[in-house]
Amino acid sequence: MFGKEFQRKYALSDQGVRNAKAGTYWTVIVNLVVMGGMGILYLMMDRFMDTLIGNGSLPGAAVILPAVAAFLVLSYLTHWQQYRATYGLVYGEVKNMRISIAERLRRLPLGYFGKRDLADLTETIMGDVNRLEHVWSHCLGYLYGSYISTAIIAVMLFIYNWRLALACLWGVPVAFALLFGSRKLARRHSEITKAAAVTVSDGIQETLENIREIRATNQEDRFLQTLNDKIDTHEKTMLRGELSTGIFVNAASVIMRLGVATTILTGTRLILAGRIEFLTLFMFLLVITRIYAPFDQALALIAEMFMSQVSAGRLMEIYDAETAEGAETFEPDGHDIVFDSVGFAYDSEQVLRGVSFTAKEGEVTALVGPSGSGKSTCARLAARLWDISEGSIRVGGVDISYVDPEVLLTDYSMVFQDVVLFDDTVMENIRLGKHGATDEEVRAAAKAANCDEFVSRLPRGYDTPIGENGARLSGGERQRISIARALLKNAPIVLLDEATASLDVENETKVQSALSRLLAGKTVLVIAHRMRTVEAADKIVVLAEGRVAEQGRPEELLSDEGSMFRRMTQLQAASAGWTI
Repeated sequence: MFGKEFQRKYALSDQGVRNAKAGTYWTVIVNLVVMGGMGILYLMMDRFMDTLIGNGSLPGAAVILPAVAAFLVLSYLTHWQQYRATYGLVYGEVKNMRISIAERLRRLPLGYFGKRDLADLTETIMGDVNRLEHVWSHCLGYLYGSYISTAIIAVMLFIYNWRLALACLWGVPVAFALLFGSRKLARRHSEITKAAAVTVSDGIQETLENIREIRATNQEDRFLQTLNDKIDTHEKTMLRGELSTGIFVNAASVIMRLGVATTILTGTRLILAGRIEFLTLFMFLLVITRIYAPFDQALALIAEMFMSQVSAGRLMEIYDAETAEGAETFEPDGHDIVFDSVGFAYDSEQVLRGVSFTAKEGEVTALVGPSGSGKSTCARLAARLWDISEGSIRVGGVDISYVDPEVLLTDYSMVFQDVVLFDDTVMENIRLGKHGATDEEVRAAAKAANCDEFVSRLPRGYDTPIGENGARLSGGERQRISIARALLKNAPIVLLDEATASLDVENETKVQSALSRLLAGKTVLVIAHRMRTVEAADKIVVLAEGRVAEQGRPEELLSDEGSMFRRMTQLQAASAGWTI
């Protein structure tokens, strides 16, 4: 019952399976204890009937009160254990699940996030886990426990009187057969509803991220109407899904409730035929209330369980994705980066083909070429943010494909054009470069990155919050914080991806001054479109259509009249004189 298929179907951890077993066990005990209470009531009615016809006397308070008290204590203890097993343990499991998802996402290669929509991932982490939380706490133990306890009670009833047992229980399997028959329809509606929910989340995120562009182009009405349409579509899919599920749930409930009528009819006929006494029918009617009560809720829960399997499937996609694993140690002999016949494909699109070059320690190696030639891809592969498809990349003679990415990245600093900052203080944003760095170390790195100039103008200096992604800072100021992070980390390998491409002349000069301190003595891989920013590099690697078109020292390539680098330099020099 609780095998690997069950575990995957509901995205349970090993502890989650144990919780489901505990919840099922205590639900069975609770149902049997409550059924025992019905038995006590039956015995009391039997004694009462005997008293009425003069065959006995009612038990006194000395017998009744202790029996009732014992039943209440037993009922309380078993219900408390059931609550703890079905709710208390599960809520802890949900916390562990969220941490487990975060840990899993942390170990996935960057390429995974390029293939998944971020709104979709957010919906999985928040919405899908919330739905599964309700299933784990309210459905699994409760429903499977009801199955088992009902089976036990059914066996006892069939032994006692098979005719009344059949009249009482026939509706239960028929009702559940009807619900299980609708499983594919419920799953299909759940998939459609989930897709519509992701579309709404994606639309909201897109609108918020591009609000400035939307306002600047006077497109508010169009975007809001598009968003309204997505929300309306989501509402309609939810209504259709709830309606179709509700029809089957209510039909199943009606069918199961017909068992009351058939029990009364069958019992009446058996009484008239002299085969049973009235108390036997009374007992079966009591039993019906306890058999049907758990399934009243279970019928709705089972429909929710069908729909939760879509959420579980989406969650398992994260766990099934291949993580970037490797050795926990990284001891290179120097920090030369060697690309050896490297190939890389993004989905089915081949991005790099047989790329080979060496970026030597203590030198600046520049990657240049047209847009889409594979420059940024090479930088990300060099840090194992993505994994190569063929060939090898070695750092100090060590193949990085066999090194854990987190261990590998301790030797890397990165400064990209698109700086990512957090809604925190300047101090804490720089401290990301080195966990546990002192305030003095942070300020020293900031000073070396020319941050002092603008930080001194902030209301609270280094303790000033800078807003979401540094919204209160200019592009050059954000870039210098990024460089301060890299200076604080002081890693032997530095990757620069268009670090000054979007800056004005004044800010570019300040950033380049900070970069000169960062790059001293390091293995540096620079990506740039501006040829003048890489003319001082020690080596140029020109990429075109995913291949190395040429490589060499800048002066060598510039002296070659047929070189691609020379032609790109001349074209940029000619465009610099263009005016309106």
